[in-house]
Amino acid sequence: MARLPRLSIAGQLHHVLWRSNGALAVFVDEEDRQTFLRLLIQQARLHGLSLHAWALMPDHLHLLVTPQQANGLSVALQAVGRVYVPYYNRRHGHRGTLWEGRFRSTILEASRWMLPALIWLDTHPYRSGWSVEPGAHSYTSAAHYLGLHHERALTTPPQYWALGNTPFAREAAYRTILEEGLDDASRQALTQAALKGWVLGSPQFVAELQKNAARRLTQTQPGRPSLHTSKP
Repeated sequence: MARLPRLSIAGQLHHVLWRSNGALAVFVDEEDRQTFLRLLIQQARLHGLSLHAWALMPDHLHLLVTPQQANGLSVALQAVGRVYVPYYNRRHGHRGTLWEGRFRSTILEASRWMLPALIWLDTHPYRSGWSVEPGAHSYTSAAHYLGLHHERALTTPPQYWALGNTPFAREAAYRTILEEGLDDASRQALTQAALKGWVLGSPQFVAELQKNAARRLTQTQPGRPSLHTSKP
């Protein structure tokens, strides 16, 4: 089946997944990650992206962003790629394609899925065995939310502010939920939405977006004409 046209709607939370070509290590070390982040932050500012979180794994990356313009996400990541790919090729003596193709993205209902998605990204290296504990490595934005390192480029979502009345309370609460992790159903819902491009949210949220969308936003069940939304 052909891949669905990528969604990009201004003012909505987007989960981005970008994989390397053939499991190539596109982030070999700290210098690679910091170079990519500098480019990402620069382009996010230029193209009106509110950057909430990142997870830079060796062979793929995840982002949580809210674009202020419909084409802002695509234009920004294309600009990042135009600089990062030549940098990577020069530094590592690589030739050929760096990424498997265009990045994938889907829209999440922020009121329900912002915090679970944030937890999902910030625990990704830990779950994958690349870090000894959440926030212990520069792979993710977890250090910002745990109070270990302030990152001015990040737009802290209201769902995080609601965790406590003081910075210490919020940081402690966030550490607790990172250590607890997500339930299997939430992880599966976020994974499938990212891979397949279906919107993740309530039926009401999906129906409202569908009014102005050029394609279906959720997978239709056989024999059922109504919209279906994954439930955690």
